[in-house]
Amino acid sequence: MTLPASKADAAARLPRIGLLDTARGVALIAMASYHFSWDMEFMGYLAPGTAETGWLKIYARAIATTFLFIVGISLVLSSTPEIRWPSFWKRFGMIAAAAAVISIATRIAMPNEWIYFGILHCIAVLTLVGVVFLRLPLAVTLIATLVLFAAWITDNFGPPGLLRSSFFDPRYLAWIGLAVTPERSNDYVPLFPWATPFFTGLSIASIAIRTKLPHGLAAVGTGSWWPARLGRHSLAFYLIHQPVLIGIAYGISLVVPPQAPDPVATYLRQCNASCLMQQGEALCHSFCQCTLGKLQAQALFTPLQEGAIDIENDERVQAIASECSGESEPAPAPLPQQ
Repeated sequence: MTLPASKADAAARLPRIGLLDTARGVALIAMASYHFSWDMEFMGYLAPGTAETGWLKIYARAIATTFLFIVGISLVLSSTPEIRWPSFWKRFGMIAAAAAVISIATRIAMPNEWIYFGILHCIAVLTLVGVVFLRLPLAVTLIATLVLFAAWITDNFGPPGLLRSSFFDPRYLAWIGLAVTPERSNDYVPLFPWATPFFTGLSIASIAIRTKLPHGLAAVGTGSWWPARLGRHSLAFYLIHQPVLIGIAYGISLVVPPQAPDPVATYLRQCNASCLMQQGEALCHSFCQCTLGKLQAQALFTPLQEGAIDIENDERVQAIASECSGESEPAPAPLPQQ
């Protein structure tokens, strides 16, 4: 007996993999724990820059890598045996709308560091890119993945700035990921290098569906675990968790107010955190110490701390930055905005 087309398609679809939902749920919990450290820093319980340096910086990158890897896998699984366009566009629309809401909300709440291309923006664009590659031969996807890995290795271990240009620094180009000093943002996840874990997931899943591995993984009974249930509602959790966490942090501040931070330590930590995004540790340490000394010597440090100086347009501050960088070109990193 021949099954109707709709039933045949349903039978050919891959079963839902509980392990993947569980991994997504665990990543969501990890993300929330990292964001709470950011909230505690924002409220003054942790020194400024803490969430952007040291092991927390590594932790954040590992979480983002995991998410994008899973997104690549999920796109392949949800598009097998064929792309279900109504579901695809509905999901894409929800992600794109959520990204737009986050941009608008942060533009209002924190105009100097608003999120113009964060993790949801990156997922939305990569979803469109990925669905194109699903219609191409697997060899093309594998080559693209290898090229991204090679570019990542070159960017991290090759000649400094080989793949980057200040031409890409403005927000309307920084999302590509080739900027030297991108505009500040509280969540900056550009296509490069973050397309690398996404394409890795895309490649691995595309190979796996040619075997019985997805069915074997689906047989592992983890779908009823609470992290798996959480993982099936990732977008809702992402949108809700941060307002809840910042509310908790604010409530704690009302009961146990944080101590006032040391302004010198705050400056050095913020300066180093900004600088380390583009330069080596030794250069950043020297640059930040130099600018701190000169700001104090010229009685500019306190006004800078109080927000009375526009660091982007103040010629005195720009001269200090250029002098401490040892050249007339722009400094290794912008001085931290207080």
